[in-house]
Parts: sequence; structure tokens; C-alpha cells
Amino acid sequence: QELSSANLRRAAVPTSSTSLPAVVRDLAMSTNKGGGGGKKEVKKETKLGMAYKKDDNFGEWYSEVVVNSEMIEYYDISGCYILRPWAMEIWELLKEFFDAEIKKLKLKPYYFPLFVTENVLQKEKDHIEGFAPEVAWVTKSGKSDLEAPIAIRPTSETVMYPYFSKWIRSHRDLPLKCNQWCNVVRWEFSNPTPFIRSREFLWQEGHTVFATKEEADEEVLQILELYRRIYEEFLAVPVSKGRKSEMEKFAGGLYTTSVEAFIPNTGRGIQGATSHCLGQNFAKMFDITFENEKGERSMVWQNSWAYTTRSIGVMVMTHGDDKGLVLPPKVAPIQVIVIPVPFKDADTTGIKGACESAVYTLNQAGIRADLDARENYSPGWKYSQWEMKGVPLRIEIGPKDLANKQVRIVRRDNGTKVDIPSTDLVEQVRVLLDGFQANLLETAKAKRDACIVIISTWDEFIAALNDKKLILAPWCDEEEVEKDVKARTKGELGAAKTLCTPFDQPDLPSGTVCFASGKPAQKWSFWGRSY
Repeated sequence: QELSSANLRRAAVPTSSTSLPAVVRDLAMSTNKGGGGGKKEVKKETKLGMAYKKDDNFGEWYSEVVVNSEMIEYYDISGCYILRPWAMEIWELLKEFFDAEIKKLKLKPYYFPLFVTENVLQKEKDHIEGFAPEVAWVTKSGKSDLEAPIAIRPTSETVMYPYFSKWIRSHRDLPLKCNQWCNVVRWEFSNPTPFIRSREFLWQEGHTVFATKEEADEEVLQILELYRRIYEEFLAVPVSKGRKSEMEKFAGGLYTTSVEAFIPNTGRGIQGATSHCLGQNFAKMFDITFENEKGERSMVWQNSWAYTTRSIGVMVMTHGDDKGLVLPPKVAPIQVIVIPVPFKDADTTGIKGACESAVYTLNQAGIRADLDARENYSPGWKYSQWEMKGVPLRIEIGPKDLANKQVRIVRRDNGTKVDIPSTDLVEQVRVLLDGFQANLLETAKAKRDACIVIISTWDEFIAALNDKKLILAPWCDEEEVEKDVKARTKGELGAAKTLCTPFDQPDLPSGTVCFASGKPAQKWSFWGRSY
């Protein structure tokens, strides 16, 4: 198979023989020294490798990782990507967890149309102003102009809420809780990045309606905790839970909470997921009211919340290394890859049987294991490919292992090797997978925490910003001050802004002043550049 030069450029893979992707092969001619004097053609696999290092060129490294690990393929429309099975299976594992959890909260599955009319989309002024630059419009059918343009949903509040008004009449109709797994389109942006910033992406969006603010407030935090669990327990990415500033909150909402991650290599924060309390603003716009128990008409309280395939990109950025992906076991499509290592005159039948037995035993125990029995690739080449794809554990079985009734296990995160008896396979693999998952989170947390800098003055803020730090600063909580900070830090790398006000607030001594305005500080907030 061949890659076009355009695809090679997209994959950020050079055309040197030491770092071509898996699809490129090298046929080498070698002399047959067995007495025949002729030449025979011997297939030689090209060595797999990464052309870019994470610390040297993060952007090119990231592009190379997501392509060479077969997570995505570039599409012929800028900002759109094909999600391949290696990415979709991760998304499905996350979906399996989250869907089960929200069903415990009595969420029901819905699917609303992709399209929304212009007059409905523009009903909530602040909301549409926040999304207007990103809305894609359908204006033609074939060669004919449509009577009125139709928007493709950037989010579904305005799609759903006219029907909430229709369905809700009495307090007996509340709460209404719906969730949909779908795609959305947000068109206007620069610098597209797979998973992180794309024109079409997958997400879940939950929309709920309550009789009281107390119920809405409680659910906001319940959902936010589920998002924390997705990142920390599954993706092994440390996040901070907090509240967005008025300037950064969801357009048209009452308040926004979020989980925020941080990428040390780039010194940028990244919003992981959001849980919004919409208050009663949308209820007023769409006339969503109910008759309470006293027979009076009341306005409902609403929430909306979502996380997206961006979560996969955050995981790649956090854990990947110069060999490629590093996948947390909980979301790895394959947790253990088994590779036979036959030598000359080895009992290949016995080795293959031992490998198949290991895979069967692990699968029966609920561990996602697979066998790489391809004969046209050397064991070393297979090691490199599965390292590129980030599989947590590799099991090698050769003649010595067969004779000793053991297997060799190699960890992807630190390369350590251990020989274990075949009889202890399931127990030891479980221990190693649990340790792998915990180590990824601990390592990522240590790197993130090492980037946190507490400052108190503007000069300290600028120094920390230029040093790619996650800045915790005392702030007066005034929107004009935040606008001023953004204006004063605007440049090629992007302006600084508030990332969130963490719920876990350090002590704020009396007399502490805002780092930017000198006014009395009201809270500690995280600041920095962001994706």
C-alpha cells in the first residue's frame, strides 16, 4: 500500500525509511547463500517510529500520534475528521459508563432533529449571539434556494425547548429529564485540531426541567461529579471542578460549572466538560410553565450539560509519549496484546497454542485481550506498532516461556518487564492494569500540580503566564477587570482569561487585593491561556 505525499504531510510523517507509518513496507533484496547462487526476495518491515518528539514540537507530535495510532484520518473538508475504530471504541466505553449513571438519575433517551429554523434559533438573544459566528446554514435544496435558511444545530436548547413548553403543563409532568447522544456543528474557527477543535463533533447533551431552583442546583453538581469521574477515573486526567466567570459562562444561562484540565507541554488550560444552570431565562423565552400544587402558574428551572469527543484529545495530550499513545486500561479497546515470539526451530505450534490459551483465559475473565498472530511481521515490529497504539500490557510467549509455563508481561507506561506463571495470569494482569491506571493519574497530577503557581501581583502574573503556568490568583470578580486582563495579554499565543473559580478555595486573608485591579479580592481563580 502507498500513501500519497499529501497524506504523508497530513500525518506529519517524513519519508525517511526509519519513521514511515505502518502501511509503508520496504522490499529488500538479499543474496541466498544456501548454495544456489541465486537471489531471493525477502520482505523487510520498515521500522516504526515517531518523527516528532512531544517536548520539541507538540503540535506536530500530536497530529502524528492521532494519525499513526489509527484514531483518526483527515477528511477533505478542513476541520472535519474520520473517527476510526480505535477512537470510537474509546468513546463507546465512556458512553457505556455515563449512560448507565444518568439512567440511575432517571434520564430518558431522546433524539431531536439536526435542523432548527432561524426564528426559533434567534428567540433567545444572548444565547444566539454567543453562537452566531459558529452557526452553519442550509440555504439550498438541489439548485433551488430554500424559502428560509435552516440552521444546523450548534447546541439544542432552541431545538428542544418549544416542545418542552408543549409537554409540560402540571407539576406532575416534572421533572422532565432528557439526554441525547448526537453530533453538532460549529463552523467558524481557526487552527482546527483533531478532537480538540473540530467543525463537527460527537457529544451527549442533557436537558432537564425542574419545579425548583434547589433541584436544579443539586443536579448541576451531580452531573459535574460524573464528568470528574470520566476524566479522573477513566481517562486518568486530573481536573479541577469550579464555576465559570460571568464572562465565560454559557450564553443565556444563569451560571456554568466545569471541569478544567491543563496541558503542561503547552501551558494551556482546556475545558473538559460543562454543567449549566440555565435558571428561568429560557423558560421565559419559550413559555415553559406549569401549574403548581396550589393551582398557580409557575416558571420552571432548567439545566443543560454536555461532554464531547474532546475528552479523547485531552487524554492523548496528557499521557502520550515519544513512542505514541499511552491508553489508560479502563478505556483501552485492547488492554492486553499477546505476541508469539518464535525462534528458529522453536515449537511454533506449542507457542501459538499457549498464546491462544492466554487470550481465551483473559477474555473469559472480562479482560480485553487479543492475539497478534500475523506471520509477515517480526515480533519487534509488532512491539512498536502496539506501543504506538498505546495498549497497556504486552504479553510475549517464546520457547523459554513455553518450557517454563510462564509469560513475560511488558508495561507500556514504564517499560518494566515481569515473568509470571501462566497459572497466575488473570490475577497478575488485573494487578498490573490497576497499577497502570493509578500510575497514569498520579503522574499526570504531579505534572499538573508542578505547573500551578500562586501569584499576588501583575508582574508575577505575567512572569507565570510567559512560563506556561496554571495561575491561581486573587481576583475582585469584576467582568471589566477580566476584559482588561484579556486586552493587556493579547498576543500571538492568545490572551489570558479565567479558567474557573475552583470550588476548593484556599484561605483568602483579610486585606488581600486583586492581582489585576488592586481592589479587594473576592475569591481565588485559575487563570491562563486556553484551547
